[in-house]
This record gives sequence, C-alpha cells and structure tokens, in this order.
Amino acid sequence: MAEYPSSFDKEGLLKCARGELFGPGNAQLPLPPMLMMDRITEISADGGANGKGHVVAEFDITPDLWFFECHFPGNPIMPGCLGLDGLWQLTGFNLGWRGMLGRGMALGVGEVKLKGMVKPDRKMLRYYVDFTKVIDRRLKMGVADGRVEADGEEIYLVKDMKVGLATDAS
Repeated sequence: MAEYPSSFDKEGLLKCARGELFGPGNAQLPLPPMLMMDRITEISADGGANGKGHVVAEFDITPDLWFFECHFPGNPIMPGCLGLDGLWQLTGFNLGWRGMLGRGMALGVGEVKLKGMVKPDRKMLRYYVDFTKVIDRRLKMGVADGRVEADGEEIYLVKDMKVGLATDAS
C-alpha cells in the first residue's frame, strides 16, 4: 500500500482532483464546484464501524454556494444527490488512498434516506463513510454505508454504496 497522509486539506483534495495525488488514470476527485468537501479529517483501511476502512470529511456551507441560487429560487436547498455524490467521491478516494489503481466510478447504492435539508443557514456538513466490503482483485470495488450530518444533525443515511475502479485494460 502506498503511504499517504491520514488527513487532507483543501489543497490536498485539489491535488487529487488535478490527477496529481494518485497518478494519471487513477482515482481522482472532481474539481470545484462539484468537489463536495473541503477537507478529509480521517481516513483508514482498517478503521470504522466494520474494521474495513472509513473516511470522515467536512464541507463548509456558505449562502453563496452555487446550488442555492438555482435549487430552488426563493427556497434554497442543497440537492440531496450532491450529498450522495460527496459520499461516493469519498468512497472512491479511499480506494485510491489504499493504492488501488484505476479511475473511480459510482456503481450504485442500495438505499438512500433523506431525513433533513441543507439550507443556506447551515454551517458545516460532516460525511462518514464506513466500508463493509473491499474487493482488490481484477475487480476493484468498495462497498460502504454512509451518513451525512449538517451541524451535528443526521440528514442523509445511505446503505450499500458501490464504487469501482477501472483501468483501460479492465
């Protein structure tokens, strides 16, 4: 396994988005505005609720974020799909952090519960990803459960997210 830090600031995340962290053709985060976190505070290959790896990340909420203006005029709410995408981004990031090669792609999700909303008055989202299964053979895939908290309140709960890594040869 490659040696990477156990936390990342915004510049570290942007380095990953530019393809400079795990190398060309490997796991890559999206660039802003689709990058859905500002920092990763914890990451492991053997921690979390199931002992199979985890990620904790944070996203600072400000009223001027791009999605509030368009979703919805007069009733600004962060789209729930962006919270799910943030969880998928972190799941794929963890696979690259483990040293697995290939480009990340969301492969599905078993269950999504939206229990609250992110409005412009929220201050911070915290993402939690807990792996339930990691496959590192020809197929490279992580299966994880996730949750998102807004200012400490659980708002999204996700079961059985799947993210894979694919190379040009696979």
